[in-house]
Amino acid sequence: MARALRVAALGALLLGVAAAALGAQTWWGRPLSIDVFFLRVVARFGLESPMLLTQLRLLEPYGIRFHADELDDFSVAFARRRADRVAQDLEMLGSYDRASLSPDRRRSYDVMEWFLDARVAGRPFLFHDYPVNQLQGIQTALPDFMLNVHAIYDVQDAHDYVARLQKFARALDQASDAMRFRARQGVLPPRFVFDRVLEQVAALTAPAPTESPLVVRFRASLEDLDGLSQSERRALVESATRAVEQSVQPGYARLAAVLGQLRAEATDEDGVWKLPDGEAYYAWTLRQHTSSVLSADEIHELGLLETARIQSEIRSALAAESADGAGFREALHALEADDRFHYPEGEAGRQQLLADYQAIVDDAGARLPAYFGRLPRARVVVERVPAFMEEGSPEAYYRPPAMDGTRPGIFYANLREVAGVSRFGMRTLAYHEAVPGHHLQIALAFENDSLPLFRRLIPFTAFVEGWALYAERLAAEQGFHPTAYDRVGQLASALFRAVRLVVDTGIHARRWTREQAIDYMRANTALGEREIVAEVERYIVNPGQACAYMVGQLEILRLREHARRELREAFELRSFHDALLGGGSLPLVLLEPAIEQWLVEVERAG
Repeated sequence: MARALRVAALGALLLGVAAAALGAQTWWGRPLSIDVFFLRVVARFGLESPMLLTQLRLLEPYGIRFHADELDDFSVAFARRRADRVAQDLEMLGSYDRASLSPDRRRSYDVMEWFLDARVAGRPFLFHDYPVNQLQGIQTALPDFMLNVHAIYDVQDAHDYVARLQKFARALDQASDAMRFRARQGVLPPRFVFDRVLEQVAALTAPAPTESPLVVRFRASLEDLDGLSQSERRALVESATRAVEQSVQPGYARLAAVLGQLRAEATDEDGVWKLPDGEAYYAWTLRQHTSSVLSADEIHELGLLETARIQSEIRSALAAESADGAGFREALHALEADDRFHYPEGEAGRQQLLADYQAIVDDAGARLPAYFGRLPRARVVVERVPAFMEEGSPEAYYRPPAMDGTRPGIFYANLREVAGVSRFGMRTLAYHEAVPGHHLQIALAFENDSLPLFRRLIPFTAFVEGWALYAERLAAEQGFHPTAYDRVGQLASALFRAVRLVVDTGIHARRWTREQAIDYMRANTALGEREIVAEVERYIVNPGQACAYMVGQLEILRLREHARRELREAFELRSFHDALLGGGSLPLVLLEPAIEQWLVEVERAG
């Protein structure tokens, strides 16, 4: 009965068919309307991921909270059930007559088809990933979710928070079982991954339960709640502390024991070529992330060409500043070593750095109306990457806003080494993660009521990351940078993305070792040693993802130039951007048809 009520509640909201229409035909059979089918796919994904529902906050405004005390299912059985359902959804999608649909629905059909087909194609590799890894494994994802996503606005939120802590052990045990299952299939991450994760687990469990970040944050949140007596606050904190003591820490202890056992079986081979049918798996990850037909060899060669081109641009930019353009790495390292481009280590430096990032974001936001006709309502703020995640996290990342407006978009800056942050690279990073990058694109999609819900939510990597890299270049083209050094920072960032194409394909297709990849990045960028190591280790555990950035950016630039040639004097950058972002995130193979349709409409109107 509880499950049926959950289905009805979410179905009534997301499918919009009210109680009378929410019957067996709509939920378990073939919906008569393809719009209802689209919504049902989203609804089922939501039911299966209570953590996603909490992040999006689609249901809370309606008083629906059945999901708020649950964690996701990380079991092998669940992964198989979801894969089965995705295959069924793809088959059902094919039963609708695409030719009879309106142009907008045909595009939605194509997007859904690409999304489902890519996952069905990946079914043979369902367990080729590493659910526990130093970059985005469950061991840090769970506490990050509790600290930064599970909001506490009232007493019920507080009780749900405790309930979720009590379920940590189950989730961590599921992840442990999933790791063991993969090991039996011959899927193990390289040895260094175990070392990094064990360090993270040790750091997370080192404080006593009363001093755990999960309890400290909870205690502080309760101080802001009205209507709670001191005894009620104390009881809630005691419940959270017991949950950490009886569920969180034992779950981590068992996970650490499993990791220790599996580490003994691991090797130092880094690429996914080592996995069963690893070459086919990597080809699939490239298709999944780039949404293109480019092969590993083509992407590798593209990376080599772009690396040489951008290095030449950097030399020219440095020469214009009377720097030694011939030795661009040495010149960049000299800039990196210049005290005027750095913050002092310590808390005061951290706070100033965060304030300066926010000022950059606010300044960029004030410039946007000149280049975009549509702007998001949601704001974006800058926050620090949680300390327990700093070591394994990238330099920065973005978390989208809640769809009910209760949480802004957040640009997280990694402050593990404040003195290593260069001022001349900050603007480009902020433009990528916030505006005109991730926040602008994702928040606009979230707020676009003209799109089916699934098209507002699905993030196709090459589009999302390609847009953010394009935003870096757009800001440089339009004069967002106040100094020539900021322009050098933008070029250094572009070089970093080009080198990624070479390194990712080198590791997974050409069997480079971790050390070879580090050496290549060291020779072809001016990144610091610590950042180089973290980046290479990122590519090892997330194959193909790093290739999406430049592949996506180059496609957007190609389409922009194509539109400029076609429209000539009628071309308007604001209109192009609105057309590009107005359809939500798209696979690259569907982006060109969307722009072609826009060109037809512009020419017809003009």
